Amino acid sequence: MGEPVARLNPPHRPGWGDLPRRAALWRGLGLGLWGLVLLQSAASDRLALLLREVFHPLVWLAGALLLLLGVLQMAQAWRQGSKAGAPGADRLRRNQLPGLLGTAVLALLVLAVPPNPSFADLAGQRPRDTTSEEGLSFVLPPAQRSLTDWVRLLRSQPDPRLFVGDPVRISGFVLPMEGEPPQLARLLVRCCLADATPVGMPVRWPTTSPLPRADQWLALEGRMALESKPGGERLVVVPTQIREIPRPARPLEP
Repeated sequence: MGEPVARLNPPHRPGWGDLPRRAALWRGLGLGLWGLVLLQSAASDRLALLLREVFHPLVWLAGALLLLLGVLQMAQAWRQGSKAGAPGADRLRRNQLPGLLGTAVLALLVLAVPPNPSFADLAGQRPRDTTSEEGLSFVLPPAQRSLTDWVRLLRSQPDPRLFVGDPVRISGFVLPMEGEPPQLARLLVRCCLADATPVGMPVRWPTTSPLPRADQWLALEGRMALESKPGGERLVVVPTQIREIPRPARPLEP
């Protein structure tokens, strides 16, 4: 008799053995990992495959907030270790574990597996960008125009004969076309890959070599030439030099 209360009911000390039973730990782990996914994507070229660069700061901010929330949740799990068995303790329930564990594993897979999207497949499922262009206020010299510059210029100047013989230096990915040779293309985005629309330039590929494969990134140098087709005439790129290039770090264009 007469033993002190603290000796009969010694306070529970936080320990590693209690942590896996805390729901806050797993919530924090999932939030922290997805925060790392966003930060790693923003720091690498991964985000440039999905989102225009002007929106990247938002991803940095969201990643930092998720990481902070994850750390706070894990700190809460550690503090709750001293309240084991107390009413309202955030114990991990059996039916919570698959969802929380799956979220963490999915985030780890996204971190570990580099993305390798097929721009040709995506472009094949999207409507072509046929937005008409008003008169352009500034036009680069022919050899300095990108593929997108050429497409916009040709929309604003309906007479293709004005550009016959102009030098061309463009790059893009190979986009298969139904019933005609593949074009060299780019994806235009206003916000992200979800609203991407393809634009392309017809190319008169050399007959001495096989056609390039879909998704191959190429740099072409050559000249513009006129080609007749049902319904009128159009300009095609007649390449004098074709080089295979790696996918650019910023493949999407505004």
